[in-house]
Amino acid sequence: MSNLATWSSPQWRDEAVTWADAQLAERNLARTGEVEQPHLRAWATVLKIPTAAGPVWLKAPGAGTAFEVPLYPLLLEAAPDQVLHPLAIDSERRWLLLPDGGAPLGEIARGPALVDALVDALPGYARLQRRLAARADDLLALGLTDLRPTSLPARYADCLSVAAAYVTSRGDPTEMATLERLRELELTVPQWAEELAASAAPPSLDHNDLHPWNLLCPDGDPARARTYDWGDAVVGHPFATLMVLLGWLTDNEGGRLAADSPEVLRVRDAYLAEFADLAPHSDLVRAVELAGRSAKLGRALSWIAVVDATGEHFTGELAEAPFYWLARLLPE
Repeated sequence: MSNLATWSSPQWRDEAVTWADAQLAERNLARTGEVEQPHLRAWATVLKIPTAAGPVWLKAPGAGTAFEVPLYPLLLEAAPDQVLHPLAIDSERRWLLLPDGGAPLGEIARGPALVDALVDALPGYARLQRRLAARADDLLALGLTDLRPTSLPARYADCLSVAAAYVTSRGDPTEMATLERLRELELTVPQWAEELAASAAPPSLDHNDLHPWNLLCPDGDPARARTYDWGDAVVGHPFATLMVLLGWLTDNEGGRLAADSPEVLRVRDAYLAEFADLAPHSDLVRAVELAGRSAKLGRALSWIAVVDATGEHFTGELAEAPFYWLARLLPE
Protein backbone atom coordinates (compact mmCIF):
# COMPACT_ATOMS: atom_id res chain seq x y z
CA MET A 1 0.00 0.00 0.00
CA SER A 2 1.33 3.47 -0.88
CA ASN A 3 2.04 6.09 1.76
CA LEU A 4 -0.88 8.18 0.53
CA ALA A 5 -3.27 5.25 0.78
CA THR A 6 -1.99 4.34 4.25
CA TRP A 7 -2.02 7.86 5.70
CA SER A 8 -5.45 8.67 4.32
CA SER A 9 -7.06 5.50 5.68
CA PRO A 10 -9.39 5.65 8.73
CA GLN A 11 -7.45 2.77 10.30
CA TRP A 12 -4.13 4.63 10.23
CA ARG A 13 -5.71 7.85 11.43
CA ASP A 14 -7.44 6.11 14.35
CA GLU A 15 -4.21 4.39 15.35
CA ALA A 16 -2.21 7.61 15.16
CA VAL A 17 -4.77 9.65 17.10
CA THR A 18 -5.07 6.96 19.77
CA TRP A 19 -1.30 7.02 20.24
CA ALA A 20 -1.22 10.82 20.36
CA ASP A 21 -4.06 10.90 22.90
CA ALA A 22 -2.16 8.49 25.14
CA GLN A 23 1.02 10.56 24.91
CA LEU A 24 -0.90 13.74 25.74
CA ALA A 25 -2.58 12.10 28.71
CA GLU A 26 0.82 11.21 30.15
CA ARG A 27 1.60 14.93 30.08
CA ASN A 28 -1.73 15.98 31.60
CA LEU A 29 -2.97 17.28 28.27
CA ALA A 30 -6.17 16.37 26.49
CA ARG A 31 -7.39 16.79 22.96
CA THR A 32 -10.08 19.47 22.78
CA GLY A 33 -11.46 19.04 19.27
CA GLU A 34 -11.32 17.25 15.96
CA VAL A 35 -7.98 16.28 14.47
CA GLU A 36 -7.09 17.87 11.12
CA GLN A 37 -4.72 16.58 8.45
CA PRO A 38 -3.41 19.79 6.84
CA HIS A 39 -0.53 18.09 5.01
CA LEU A 40 -0.81 14.83 3.11
CA ARG A 41 1.92 14.14 0.58
CA ALA A 42 3.52 11.00 -0.83
CA TRP A 43 6.61 11.61 1.31
CA ALA A 44 5.09 12.72 4.64
CA THR A 45 1.89 13.66 6.44
CA VAL A 46 1.03 15.84 9.43
CA LEU A 47 -1.92 15.79 11.84
CA LYS A 48 -2.91 18.93 13.77
CA ILE A 49 -4.26 18.07 17.21
CA PRO A 50 -5.95 20.80 19.30
CA THR A 51 -5.33 20.92 23.05
CA ALA A 52 -6.05 23.42 25.80
CA ALA A 53 -2.36 24.39 25.70
CA GLY A 54 -2.42 24.99 21.94
CA PRO A 55 -2.05 22.70 18.94
CA VAL A 56 0.39 19.82 18.78
CA TRP A 57 1.52 18.16 15.59
CA LEU A 58 1.99 14.51 14.70
CA LYS A 59 4.40 14.10 11.79
CA ALA A 60 4.87 10.82 9.94
CA PRO A 61 7.73 10.90 7.42
CA GLY A 62 8.03 8.28 4.69
CA ALA A 63 10.87 5.81 4.33
CA GLY A 64 12.97 8.26 2.30
CA THR A 65 13.09 10.76 5.16
CA ALA A 66 12.80 8.36 8.08
CA PHE A 67 16.03 9.80 9.49
CA GLU A 68 14.05 12.81 10.72
CA VAL A 69 12.71 10.77 13.65
CA PRO A 70 16.05 9.73 15.21
CA LEU A 71 17.56 13.07 14.21
CA TYR A 72 15.60 14.91 16.89
CA PRO A 73 17.34 13.31 19.89
CA LEU A 74 20.70 14.20 18.38
CA LEU A 75 19.58 17.80 17.76
CA LEU A 76 18.32 18.09 21.32
CA GLU A 77 21.63 16.85 22.68
CA ALA A 78 23.71 19.26 20.59
CA ALA A 79 21.57 22.39 20.40
CA PRO A 80 18.44 22.25 22.58
CA ASP A 81 17.78 25.98 22.24
CA GLN A 82 17.55 25.88 18.44
CA VAL A 83 15.01 23.09 17.83
CA LEU A 84 11.59 21.91 18.94
CA HIS A 85 11.48 19.41 21.81
CA PRO A 86 9.31 16.43 20.77
CA LEU A 87 6.60 15.46 23.21
CA ALA A 88 6.97 11.85 22.12
CA ILE A 89 8.73 9.70 19.53
CA ASP A 90 7.71 6.32 18.17
CA SER A 91 10.77 5.10 16.29
CA GLU A 92 9.18 1.88 15.01
CA ARG A 93 6.19 3.62 13.41
CA ARG A 94 8.21 6.74 12.50
CA TRP A 95 5.98 9.17 14.40
CA LEU A 96 6.94 12.49 15.94
CA LEU A 97 4.64 14.38 18.30
CA LEU A 98 5.79 17.99 18.27
CA PRO A 99 4.66 21.03 20.25
CA ASP A 100 3.62 24.21 18.55
CA GLY A 101 6.72 26.32 18.04
CA GLY A 102 5.07 29.67 17.48
CA ALA A 103 4.44 31.61 14.29
CA PRO A 104 6.75 31.09 11.31
CA LEU A 105 9.15 33.96 10.79
CA GLY A 106 7.70 34.45 7.30
CA GLU A 107 4.30 35.09 8.85
CA ILE A 108 5.40 37.73 11.35
CA ALA A 109 7.85 39.69 9.17
CA ARG A 110 7.70 40.96 5.60
CA GLY A 111 9.78 43.35 3.51
CA PRO A 112 12.45 45.27 5.47
CA ALA A 113 11.23 43.70 8.71
CA LEU A 114 12.02 40.26 7.27
CA VAL A 115 15.65 41.23 6.79
CA ASP A 116 15.86 42.41 10.41
CA ALA A 117 14.20 39.20 11.62
CA LEU A 118 16.60 36.97 9.67
CA VAL A 119 19.58 38.88 11.05
CA ASP A 120 18.26 38.03 14.53
CA ALA A 121 17.37 34.42 13.75
CA LEU A 122 20.35 33.11 11.78
CA PRO A 123 23.11 33.22 14.43
CA GLY A 124 21.31 30.56 16.46
CA TYR A 125 21.02 28.28 13.44
CA ALA A 126 24.71 28.82 12.63
CA ARG A 127 25.65 27.88 16.18
CA LEU A 128 23.64 24.67 15.79
CA GLN A 129 25.67 23.83 12.69
CA ARG A 130 28.95 24.47 14.44
CA ARG A 131 28.01 22.21 17.32
CA LEU A 132 26.97 19.42 14.96
CA ALA A 133 30.14 19.51 12.88
CA ALA A 134 31.69 17.07 15.33
CA ARG A 135 28.71 14.73 14.82
CA ALA A 136 28.88 14.41 11.03
CA ASP A 137 29.51 10.67 11.18
CA ASP A 138 26.57 10.21 13.56
CA LEU A 139 24.34 12.15 11.16
CA LEU A 140 25.40 10.01 8.23
CA ALA A 141 24.70 6.88 10.28
CA LEU A 142 21.09 8.05 10.66
CA GLY A 143 20.68 7.97 6.88
CA LEU A 144 21.19 11.59 5.87
CA THR A 145 22.57 12.05 2.36
CA ASP A 146 26.31 12.57 2.12
CA LEU A 147 26.90 15.91 0.41
CA ARG A 148 30.31 16.57 1.94
CA PRO A 149 32.64 18.20 -0.60
CA THR A 150 34.55 14.95 -1.14
CA SER A 151 31.28 13.26 -2.17
CA LEU A 152 30.09 15.91 -4.60
CA PRO A 153 31.42 14.29 -7.83
CA ALA A 154 29.53 11.09 -7.01
CA ARG A 155 26.38 13.01 -6.09
CA TYR A 156 26.58 14.99 -9.35
CA ALA A 157 26.80 11.72 -11.28
CA ASP A 158 23.72 10.45 -9.42
CA CYS A 159 21.73 13.56 -10.32
CA LEU A 160 22.94 13.54 -13.92
CA SER A 161 21.78 9.94 -14.36
CA VAL A 162 18.26 10.82 -13.17
CA ALA A 163 18.18 13.98 -15.30
CA ALA A 164 19.31 12.03 -18.37
CA ALA A 165 16.53 9.47 -17.94
CA TYR A 166 13.95 12.24 -17.66
CA VAL A 167 15.21 14.21 -20.66
CA THR A 168 15.59 11.12 -22.83
CA SER A 169 12.00 10.10 -22.06
CA ARG A 170 10.77 13.43 -23.40
CA GLY A 171 13.00 13.91 -26.43
CA ASP A 172 12.82 17.69 -26.31
CA PRO A 173 15.73 19.16 -28.37
CA THR A 174 16.27 22.11 -26.04
CA GLU A 175 16.39 19.86 -23.01
CA MET A 176 18.74 17.46 -24.80
CA ALA A 177 21.12 20.35 -25.53
CA THR A 178 21.04 21.35 -21.86
CA LEU A 179 21.75 17.76 -20.86
CA GLU A 180 24.86 17.70 -23.05
CA ARG A 181 26.10 20.87 -21.37
CA LEU A 182 25.52 19.27 -17.98
CA ARG A 183 27.58 16.26 -19.06
CA GLU A 184 30.42 18.61 -20.00
CA LEU A 185 30.05 20.44 -16.69
CA GLU A 186 30.59 17.16 -14.82
CA LEU A 187 34.30 17.42 -15.66
CA THR A 188 34.60 20.60 -13.59
CA VAL A 189 32.95 19.29 -10.40
CA PRO A 190 36.05 17.69 -8.84
CA GLN A 191 37.97 20.95 -9.11
CA TRP A 192 35.50 23.19 -7.29
CA ALA A 193 34.58 20.43 -4.86
CA GLU A 194 38.26 20.17 -3.88
CA GLU A 195 38.43 23.92 -3.30
CA LEU A 196 35.29 23.76 -1.15
CA ALA A 197 36.75 20.87 0.84
CA ALA A 198 39.76 23.06 1.65
CA SER A 199 37.62 25.84 3.12
CA ALA A 200 37.78 26.49 6.85
CA ALA A 201 34.25 25.43 7.85
CA PRO A 202 33.97 21.65 8.31
CA PRO A 203 30.99 19.60 7.04
CA SER A 204 27.92 19.66 9.24
CA LEU A 205 24.15 19.48 9.15
CA ASP A 206 22.53 21.46 6.34
CA HIS A 207 18.77 21.91 6.57
CA ASN A 208 18.74 22.04 2.75
CA ASP A 209 15.46 23.98 2.61
CA LEU A 210 15.90 26.78 5.14
CA HIS A 211 13.53 29.69 4.54
CA PRO A 212 11.39 32.01 6.68
CA TRP A 213 8.56 29.50 6.97
CA ASN A 214 10.86 26.85 8.49
CA LEU A 215 11.90 29.12 11.34
CA LEU A 216 9.39 29.19 14.19
CA CYS A 217 9.42 32.14 16.59
CA PRO A 218 8.23 31.55 20.19
CA ASP A 219 6.27 34.60 21.32
CA GLY A 220 7.04 36.19 17.97
CA ASP A 221 10.73 36.63 18.84
CA PRO A 222 13.07 35.90 15.87
CA ALA A 223 16.10 35.80 18.18
CA ARG A 224 14.61 32.66 19.73
CA ALA A 225 13.79 31.03 16.39
CA ARG A 226 13.59 27.24 16.25
CA THR A 227 14.41 25.46 13.01
CA TYR A 228 12.04 22.66 12.04
CA ASP A 229 10.96 20.44 9.12
CA TRP A 230 14.24 18.56 8.73
CA GLY A 231 13.06 16.12 6.06
CA ASP A 232 15.40 17.52 3.38
CA ALA A 233 18.46 17.69 5.64
CA VAL A 234 21.85 16.51 4.39
CA VAL A 235 25.43 16.40 5.66
CA GLY A 236 27.45 18.90 3.67
CA HIS A 237 29.18 22.23 3.74
CA PRO A 238 27.26 24.36 6.24
CA PHE A 239 27.23 27.43 3.98
CA ALA A 240 25.09 25.58 1.41
CA THR A 241 22.17 26.47 3.64
CA LEU A 242 22.33 30.08 2.41
CA MET A 243 21.38 29.27 -1.18
CA VAL A 244 17.68 28.72 -0.51
CA LEU A 245 17.50 31.37 2.19
CA LEU A 246 19.11 34.18 0.21
CA GLY A 247 17.18 33.05 -2.86
CA TRP A 248 14.02 33.66 -0.86
CA LEU A 249 15.03 37.30 -0.46
CA THR A 250 15.86 37.74 -4.14
CA ASP A 251 13.00 35.76 -5.69
CA ASN A 252 10.11 35.58 -3.25
CA GLU A 253 8.49 37.58 -0.50
CA GLY A 254 11.60 39.51 0.38
CA GLY A 255 10.72 41.97 -2.36
CA ARG A 256 12.95 40.61 -5.12
CA LEU A 257 16.09 42.21 -3.76
CA ALA A 258 19.26 42.17 -5.85
CA ALA A 259 21.70 39.43 -4.87
CA ASP A 260 24.34 42.05 -4.01
CA SER A 261 21.96 44.45 -2.27
CA PRO A 262 22.90 45.72 1.20
CA GLU A 263 19.91 43.85 2.66
CA VAL A 264 20.94 40.46 1.25
CA LEU A 265 24.58 40.97 2.21
CA ARG A 266 23.53 41.96 5.71
CA VAL A 267 21.66 38.66 6.16
CA ARG A 268 24.58 36.70 4.73
CA ASP A 269 27.08 38.42 7.00
CA ALA A 270 24.92 37.94 10.12
CA TYR A 271 25.20 34.21 9.45
CA LEU A 272 28.91 34.28 8.58
CA ALA A 273 29.73 36.20 11.75
CA GLU A 274 29.33 32.93 13.66
CA PHE A 275 32.24 31.50 11.61
CA ALA A 276 34.47 34.58 11.73
CA ASP A 277 37.06 32.87 13.93
CA LEU A 278 37.78 30.29 11.23
CA ALA A 279 38.95 32.42 8.29
CA PRO A 280 39.04 35.95 6.85
CA HIS A 281 35.70 37.26 5.67
CA SER A 282 36.72 37.16 2.01
CA ASP A 283 37.51 33.44 2.30
CA LEU A 284 34.13 32.77 3.92
CA VAL A 285 32.37 34.65 1.12
CA ARG A 286 34.19 32.56 -1.49
CA ALA A 287 33.08 29.41 0.32
CA VAL A 288 29.47 30.66 0.21
CA GLU A 289 29.69 30.88 -3.58
CA LEU A 290 31.12 27.37 -3.91
CA ALA A 291 28.70 25.91 -1.36
CA GLY A 292 25.82 27.39 -3.37
CA ARG A 293 26.72 24.95 -6.13
CA SER A 294 26.54 21.98 -3.78
CA ALA A 295 23.22 23.35 -2.49
CA LYS A 296 21.75 22.99 -5.98
CA LEU A 297 22.77 19.35 -5.93
CA GLY A 298 21.12 19.07 -2.54
CA ARG A 299 17.86 20.40 -3.90
CA ALA A 300 18.06 18.09 -6.92
CA LEU A 301 18.56 15.10 -4.63
CA SER A 302 15.62 16.13 -2.45
CA TRP A 303 13.39 16.29 -5.49
CA ILE A 304 14.67 12.91 -6.67
CA ALA A 305 13.46 11.51 -3.35
CA VAL A 306 10.09 13.21 -3.82
CA VAL A 307 9.73 11.82 -7.35
CA ASP A 308 10.69 8.36 -6.08
CA ALA A 309 7.97 8.64 -3.42
CA THR A 310 5.33 9.58 -5.99
CA GLY A 311 6.49 7.02 -8.56
CA GLU A 312 5.98 9.59 -11.35
CA HIS A 313 9.52 9.60 -12.73
CA PHE A 314 8.79 10.93 -16.21
CA THR A 315 5.37 12.55 -15.95
CA GLY A 316 3.62 14.88 -13.58
CA GLU A 317 4.50 18.37 -12.43
CA LEU A 318 7.23 17.20 -10.02
CA ALA A 319 9.22 15.06 -12.45
CA GLU A 320 11.05 18.04 -13.95
CA ALA A 321 12.39 19.34 -10.63
CA PRO A 322 15.65 17.32 -10.40
CA PHE A 323 16.59 18.34 -13.95
CA TYR A 324 15.64 21.96 -13.22
CA TRP A 325 17.89 22.17 -10.16
CA LEU A 326 20.81 20.50 -11.90
CA ALA A 327 20.45 22.89 -14.84
CA ARG A 328 20.78 25.82 -12.44
CA LEU A 329 24.46 24.94 -12.17
CA LEU A 330 24.96 26.21 -15.70
CA PRO A 331 26.37 29.76 -15.91
CA GLU A 332 23.21 31.47 -17.13
